[in-house]
Amino acid sequence: MFLRFFECLRRTGVPVSLREYLAFLEGLSAGLVTHDVTGFYHLGRLSMVKDERHLDRYDRAFAECFQGLEEITAEQVLQAVDLPPEWLEKLAEKHLTAEERAAVQAAGGFDALMQMLRDRLAEQQGRHQGGSKWIGTAGTSPFGAQGYNPESVRIGQETSRHQRAVKVWDRREFRNLDDTVELGTRNIKVALRRLRRWARDGAVEELDLDGTIRATAEHGWLDVQVRPERRNAVKVLLFLDVGGSMDPHVKVMEELFSAARSEFRHLKSFYFHNCLYEGVWTDNRRRWDRQTPTWDVLRSYGSDWRCIFVGDASMSPYEILQQGGANEHWNAETGKIWLERARAQWPHSLWINPIPERFWDQSHSIRLIRGIFQNRMVPMTLEGIARGTRELAR
Repeated sequence: MFLRFFECLRRTGVPVSLREYLAFLEGLSAGLVTHDVTGFYHLGRLSMVKDERHLDRYDRAFAECFQGLEEITAEQVLQAVDLPPEWLEKLAEKHLTAEERAAVQAAGGFDALMQMLRDRLAEQQGRHQGGSKWIGTAGTSPFGAQGYNPESVRIGQETSRHQRAVKVWDRREFRNLDDTVELGTRNIKVALRRLRRWARDGAVEELDLDGTIRATAEHGWLDVQVRPERRNAVKVLLFLDVGGSMDPHVKVMEELFSAARSEFRHLKSFYFHNCLYEGVWTDNRRRWDRQTPTWDVLRSYGSDWRCIFVGDASMSPYEILQQGGANEHWNAETGKIWLERARAQWPHSLWINPIPERFWDQSHSIRLIRGIFQNRMVPMTLEGIARGTRELAR
């Protein structure tokens, strides 16, 4: 029954053995879990994951095999109630032509959009689909899922398709980037090596061959000389945008992250979503309850650190310019203010964008971010990374 789950785990890189899979089945047969989705998830993880490095891969495999399982209650299973059709198939999405999109009117600003949402919530009764006013699905209303509107509050939709949502009303889970990815990182490492600045510090642990020869010749006996190992002294802060519109770029992000981890001894990385605000985090599984205040990061790392932001900068302009415009929470200060603080603290800063450079002028938010960084934005290509490291090395 769960053979597909076992195969999916192996395919995503979890080194689960047949013995561990059988132990998982024995646990189910013994009734350790019945209709508890959380318990089922933890039983599988306990039985088949041996190393915490593989937890994220397990999560991906579990989501692929059992997506939507948590929506089915134990009562419905026990009573054998027929599942509603909308649980078994995705509602029709709204795909409009360019002319039809141009005809859809925006709300007229962030405040107007939020007031409109409050009014609709007070008036609406029941579910709607395909319309242009109420909160529903597959329509052109500013509120709902699987539809289109140039200014929208996305409610109940698992992925972003137009990268235009002003607010997302669902608590989404993002995954950490895998820093063990090696495929395709060699050329990125070569590009990042332009940032190297060699220094000798720390304990004396390396043979100084030239010094040994010189000292031996001077003293007339073997005089072994040692010196500190030559290390890359550059310190790098890495801010990584995750989730939403960044999902299609995960592979190249992981390659960049893995290459940076191998090239820089002094590397600190933090995650953010869309734009920098008052909090960042180091573990996407704990991003809601274990954030690091951005002020602490600004105070902890001096201006000698090189700072690199990685993200597509594709969002609603309100997320950058508007108080309270953040996608998933209320921000007391605008994203623009926080980005400017980061630029002031780390003058050697750069934004790497996975969106091809030829499309940047078509996005208002990309133009805004590029202006804040004084045009120090480069594409996530080998040429772009090489160009950016030359800028940071100055």
